[in-house]
Amino acid sequence: MKVASFALGCKVNQAESEAVAEEFAARGYEIVNITDYADIYVINTCSVTNYGDKKSRQILRRVKKINKNAVVVASGCYAQVSTDDIKKIDEVDIIVGTSGRNKIVDEVEKFLKTKEKACFVEDIMNEREFEKISVNKLAGRTRAYIKIQDGCSQFCSYCIIPYARGPIRSRDEQDILDEVGVLEKNGFKEIVLTGIHAASYGKDNHKSDLVTLMKKVSQFDGIKRIRLSSIEPSIVTENFINEIKNMPKLCHHFHLSLQSGCDKTLKAMNRHYTAEKYEDAINMLREAWPDVAITTDIITGFPGETEEDFLECLEFAKKIKFSKIHVFPFSPKKGTPAAKMKEQIKSSVKAERSAKMIKASEESEAEFGEKFIGETLPVLFEQRNGDYYEGHTSNYINVWVKTENELKNTIKNVIIESYKNEKAYGKIIE
Repeated sequence: MKVASFALGCKVNQAESEAVAEEFAARGYEIVNITDYADIYVINTCSVTNYGDKKSRQILRRVKKINKNAVVVASGCYAQVSTDDIKKIDEVDIIVGTSGRNKIVDEVEKFLKTKEKACFVEDIMNEREFEKISVNKLAGRTRAYIKIQDGCSQFCSYCIIPYARGPIRSRDEQDILDEVGVLEKNGFKEIVLTGIHAASYGKDNHKSDLVTLMKKVSQFDGIKRIRLSSIEPSIVTENFINEIKNMPKLCHHFHLSLQSGCDKTLKAMNRHYTAEKYEDAINMLREAWPDVAITTDIITGFPGETEEDFLECLEFAKKIKFSKIHVFPFSPKKGTPAAKMKEQIKSSVKAERSAKMIKASEESEAEFGEKFIGETLPVLFEQRNGDYYEGHTSNYINVWVKTENELKNTIKNVIIESYKNEKAYGKIIE
């Protein structure tokens, strides 16, 4: 039987969906793409925004049109926090929240026999153990995402994720290292350590911490790059920098969520830093690695954000000179404090502010990329696009090289000749 396991949203969701696919493959199922005809569709839903909710509903309905007799499983954050909404979708046969993914294959096989719909969503706030899932193969990929922790206890006023994922739970360090070992044997050169709140790794059980884990992963000879997923600005201290700056395998790319460059808005968001503290973290990173790429998220139109507040945020973003800004107009999520706040901003104003922030992002991204014209950078090549092969540098510049050679999963030195439309073009230096 054919199975499609698909994730919406974050890298953690992607890692989980890959793990579910491997569970099915281990039982003899054939893994296919989400757009292909399949007997079973497992959709790992997203609820970080209302658009994520909508997209999840659309895909859950759409796959049944590909095969009206398929088994459809809804799992993940939207299934966790909006179970009743999912139950109203006739196309869905099995509902699993953000725990119990290791039972999905068994539940599907049970459904195939009984044809009885089932819901296995548990109270995630009571979870205290990391659910063990692992990824070993990642067909067609050159970069492996390893989930090291789950949950978040920050409770930012706009965010549903703490309610969808529950409290922080860290994965056993040896379990992570065992997975790294398997991925190394399978030829992967880049590892991305990811989690819902990766910076909190080890804080719940005090058996390890993020820096210790990074050092141990770097000891695997076959792993050439270690990349961190999104981290909080508060983790960036002088001690943190001193511990990691001499790791040659560490990618010079950090995603530090800002959300706003205005202190008044940050306080309303319940973010635990100021714009000044954020800038201090950026300065420390740039002092350690002059070529470092800093990417971020910014929400525009948060409740109560005045035009002056937005302009303060915009000027701060321009000052920092991010290599990319992911811009989100505020989306009120039911169940969060921000959804109930007064002074909600009109959609038209949010759209206008988003457009200005996106323009600032495009300008700073181009400025960052153009700095490396004439430089020779190591590139991990990932896939062919027509006459070109594309890959990424350590600091996550997307590099395209015109070549007939097969370069997948190889690291080559490339001299950057030009930069346009978010892509660098160059030639390999043999």
